[in-house]
This record gives sequence, C-alpha cells and structure tokens, in this order.
Amino acid sequence: MARRTLPAALAALTAAATMGLYPTAAQAAPPGTKDVTAVMFEWNFASVAKECTSTLGPAGYGYVQVSPPAEHIQGSQWWTSYQPVSYKIAGRLGDRTAFQNMVNTCHNAGVKVVADTVVNHMSAGSGTGTGGSSYTKYNYPGLYSSFDFDDCTAPVSNYSDRWNVQHCELVGLADLDTGEEYVRKTIAGYMNDLLSLGVDGFRIDAAKHIPAEDLANIKSRLTKPSAYWKQEVIYGAGEAVQPGEYTGNGDVQEFRYAYDLKRVLTSEKLAYLSNFGEAWGYLPGSGAGVFVDNHDTERNGSTLNYKSGANYTLANVFMLAWPYGSPDINSGYEWSDADAGPPNGGKVNACWQDGWKCQHAWPEIKSMVAFRNAVRGQAVTNWWDNGNNAIGFGRGSKGYVAINHESGGVSRTYQTSLPAGTYCNVQNNTTVSVNGSGQFTATLGSNTALAIYAGKSSC
Repeated sequence: MARRTLPAALAALTAAATMGLYPTAAQAAPPGTKDVTAVMFEWNFASVAKECTSTLGPAGYGYVQVSPPAEHIQGSQWWTSYQPVSYKIAGRLGDRTAFQNMVNTCHNAGVKVVADTVVNHMSAGSGTGTGGSSYTKYNYPGLYSSFDFDDCTAPVSNYSDRWNVQHCELVGLADLDTGEEYVRKTIAGYMNDLLSLGVDGFRIDAAKHIPAEDLANIKSRLTKPSAYWKQEVIYGAGEAVQPGEYTGNGDVQEFRYAYDLKRVLTSEKLAYLSNFGEAWGYLPGSGAGVFVDNHDTERNGSTLNYKSGANYTLANVFMLAWPYGSPDINSGYEWSDADAGPPNGGKVNACWQDGWKCQHAWPEIKSMVAFRNAVRGQAVTNWWDNGNNAIGFGRGSKGYVAINHESGGVSRTYQTSLPAGTYCNVQNNTTVSVNGSGQFTATLGSNTALAIYAGKSSC
C-alpha cells in the first residue's frame, strides 16, 4: 500500500550489496527447496484451497500468499482489504473456518501459506467492518484507542524525512504507534493467532513506514520467530528510508528488479541481463523478494502487467530461470478501473473465467516453477547473447533456457553443460536432443522461449 517510487536511471545505481552496506539477512529466502510463491490476489480462501490441490502443489509452488485476512472496512474496492478495523479473520475472502481449511488443504498439497499482513495502520474513516465491528478512525473498541496512534495526524508528505515517513499517515490511514509496548504486543498477538492456524510466513505491508527496530521487536514476540518474513520496502533514490535497513528482519521486496525488467523488455536489450542482480545495485539476492508485478505496480504502470503481452510472459520466464532472489508470481484479475475489487467477491469458479487471469497457471509460467526447483543451487553457465534481444544461459549441469525477444526467428546451436540425451522443452512440449558435447540446435520463433532441465526427458 506504500507510495510507489520509480527507480533512478540504471547508471545511477551503485553496487551497494558488494560494499557491505546491508546488515546480514535473518532469513535467506523462503526456507525449503521450493522458493516460488503464487500470490493469489483477492482470491477467497475456499478458492485458494482448491487451487493448492489442483495446480499449485502439482506444479511445485512452495508457497501461496493470500490477501489480508483481517476484518476490514466495507466496500467493493480491492484496497478495502488494506484498511483493517479488527484482527478477527472476518474479511470479504472468508471467515476463520474457511481460512483454517485453506491452510490445512494447502499444507496437504505441499504448499506453505504466507499471509499479507497489515500492521502499519488501521482505517481512514468510521463505520461497521466486514465482521460487524464498529469503529472510528482512532478508536477500535477492544483493540486500539486514540492513545495507540502516532501524534502526527497529517499525511506522509516528505520522503526525505524519516520521521515524516514513519510517523505520519500513509494516504490518510490512522498510523499505529509501533514504538509503544501495547501496540507491539497486540500486533504480535494477531500474528501469533495466524501462526496458531498454521500460517508459515508473512508479507509485511507498508514496512517502509514502520521503523525496522519496531518490526524486529514485534518479530521477537512471535511463537515462531523464525517464521518467514517478506517486507514491502520500496526503493526511492535519495530517500531517508532504504530497503537495506530491513534485511536483518527477513527478506525485503526488491522493487528495482521489476522496474528494470520493464525497461529492458520494452526499450532496451535482453543482452544487458547477463549480470542482473547485485551488480545492478540491488539487495543481496539471498534476502530479496522479486516479482514482475504486484497488485500495486500492475495498476500504477511502473512495471509490466498482464496487459503487456509477450513482454510479461517472457519476463516471468526469465525471473523463474534466473537465480537472483525468491520469485512471486502475481495472479489477479482483469481490470479497467484500477480500484475495482475482485470478480464474484473473490470466488474463482474457474481460471480464465469471470476476469480471473490465473497467471500462476499460464503454461509458459507454470512450467518454469518445476524448472526452478530442478536447477536450485546451480550457478549461471554458458551465457550467450546476440548483442541484442536473444539470450541463452545454463544453470550448471541441470538446465538451460533460451529466450528470443527479436522480431523474427532465431536459429542457432547452443552450448550447454547438460549431459547428452533427450529433453522436453517445457515451453511448448517438444523434444530437444543434446549431443555428447552438450550442444543442441533449435529455432525459436519471435517472443518465444525454450527451457530444458535434467529429469524431464519426455513431454
């Protein structure tokens, strides 16, 4: 929910990660062997449960992220989910029973659950919440009173002023005083309640607007302090609050990754991606959450989105093939009104119906989740590019990917480190033969990709 800030020009980026400017990460990427998260934006809990069983588990997704479960203000817009009025699980997406069932079902499918967690603020107005709770902007009976909010009641207005960013109100939302003992205890209580239901981790919404030390204190109070944390801290050149401050608490979302992928895919060259990651000035990859788009950026135009055609698909293929960071796949719904809430109140009857885009299930994207799991831990090898928009690279002896973003087809012989054999190109379910020298010859059409990996010989 925080302010979106476009990146400075690439030339202005500095390799801060290699200069020791960031503290040691507390949790180096999601634990386990599967680090891809399907972000099911505004899917209701019953629909998420079904999708864990039918698609996410079988595809190899390690995590599913669900939209905020807490009771929130009423209204059809998606952003009502980001204005909590109590910490009861009573939002539009389902009640406590539906949430518990979803967690259990996803776990049975081998998928862990991350909850989008709104703890920087409460609401901007007054009324009755989705679960029946009455509230006013600074009074939430039984939960918070006016004493629990920051003294600054003006909107955040100066991103070069740390105090303003972290003590004033994000877009007019009542800002919790997270330096206060009662507030810290109450937030930890909410998160511990989610942990008691089996939640495996949290995305901390608007983390930039909460001092890192406050979040560290809250995390220390959890019944499972090692629970996965992914913090929303948007980079802004020259701003007072920087993403690197938060790596000691857990992963931090690296927005520059998404901004730069858009620029490269739309106006530059894929060849530039040969050292994509820390060398571009990003956070250390072991503690970075990455994405092509999320629910905010797909609407504000700062990144690619489902309307971007092949650029979007190829960006997701590259992200899943490239070893930097832990990827989120945004899975939302069609919109023309950027405020519009989910179709059917969040119920997904079927993918690709009623406006649900289901990017997590697009064949080109879904197939790369198993690729990523198969090549985990392997460095980039055998990089090739044509100096423009055709690239290829291996992941050690485990896999190889080629992407053609040229306007016409590309035919060539690729050098890999793969053992000789027959492999399935999971991008189009055709076979590829690698010879004893690790080479194969292929023709890629414009805006298509090829991906092969050890252990996948038949289509």
